[in-house]
Amino acid sequence: MREDATQIEGGGHAEDERLVARAQKGDAAAFDQLVGRHTARLYGLVYHMTGNHEDTNDLLQDVWTKVFRSLAGFRGASRFTTWIHSIAVNMTINFLKRRSRRQTVSLDASVEEGGASDALESMLVSPHTPRTEAGIAELQGRLTDALGRLSAEHRAVVTMFDVQGMAHAEIGKILGVSEGTVRSRLFYAHRQLQGFLSDLHMEGAVV
Repeated sequence: MREDATQIEGGGHAEDERLVARAQKGDAAAFDQLVGRHTARLYGLVYHMTGNHEDTNDLLQDVWTKVFRSLAGFRGASRFTTWIHSIAVNMTINFLKRRSRRQTVSLDASVEEGGASDALESMLVSPHTPRTEAGIAELQGRLTDALGRLSAEHRAVVTMFDVQGMAHAEIGKILGVSEGTVRSRLFYAHRQLQGFLSDLHMEGAVV
């Protein structure tokens, strides 16, 4: 299910600012609160990009380690959420580029993380496609497999836009690119996904 983008703020940007200020002064409890406020959403982001729980856990440890080491230099030019998402996305993209083989997202994602998201399903699959229990499981598998065939950069924008519900502007800030570039990458990624799943459209047309 597509997540509400406003959830990225947790209890609000102002609370993040207060916790960051305390953590920069050496308050370990404040940093722990920041970790607690944002880990769930970062986990969903990284997991949808990697499709592997073990890789996600390892990456999140590295992400929070980098955040901790870099926090003293954070000056609030962007929101804290934007900053940590940028770190997480870039580290995950670099990981995916290093990974020698692509991994298929496990089917338990459909329960634990919302699979490839209702938004993607409704956009890519004909509304006339039969929806049996077995068919839904197969569809989730096909969607997540298709996501895994995208490049790391295109998987990132699809995950942030279609799964986590982020706005183009926020995605652009996280990736350090223009909104136009985000839209272009999304358009290309959606076209690629539609191509990977073209047979599902054909099945729906026959019904």
